[in-house]
Amino acid sequence: ALSAAAVAKLETADIAALTTAQVAALTSTQLAALTSTQVAALTTAQVAAITTAQIGGLSTAGVKGLETADVVALTTGQAAALTSAQVAALSSTQIAAMETADLAALTTAAIKGIGSAQAPALTTAQVAALTTAQVGALTMAAVSKLTTAQVAALTAPAITALTTAQMVGLTTAQIAALSTAQVAALETADIVALSSTQAAAFTSTQIGAMSTAQINALFL
Repeated sequence: ALSAAAVAKLETADIAALTTAQVAALTSTQLAALTSTQVAALTTAQVAAITTAQIGGLSTAGVKGLETADVVALTTGQAAALTSAQVAALSSTQIAAMETADLAALTTAAIKGIGSAQAPALTTAQVAALTTAQVGALTMAAVSKLTTAQVAALTAPAITALTTAQMVGLTTAQIAALSTAQVAALETADIVALSSTQAAAFTSTQIGAMSTAQINALFL
């Protein structure tokens, strides 16, 4: 079998010539040795042939080599096997290319890899597809960088899933972008934790959608 060092020296033409069966037979050590240039030479069929057990072995440099079409071609099983470090290595373009089902398949540990630079690249469809567990796992830095359109795309259950720490990190623009259905889904503990500046960002329409308990929490 080729050593990791030997694999790293293979020409891109050699990589592209591998059959899907040969790609699927690569060891985790061999796969980890692939450079970003070599990974970029893989066809979508070859990428699709990488097993769920193998894909976690791709180095962060290797993940950067995935082309947009390759990211689109990822299966939900492959997406579910991605690590937080690998997700963090993806560019904004790569993140935006992920199919909604694949993004929703990311583990809560992996979703933490989405950083403040990547978060704004998520499409509203992707944001709407996030599970409540994933939303609760997003870092404060990522949540604070969501656009108002993205915030508006969060489902009511996802809003309820926001942690108090995440709520405290919301900008006034994000708060003002919440729909009445989203506002009604806010937990009282999260409302209590808001600063006076954040509380003042609620519109009269939003306040009108609040329950008595929420209003009491707002003016505590």
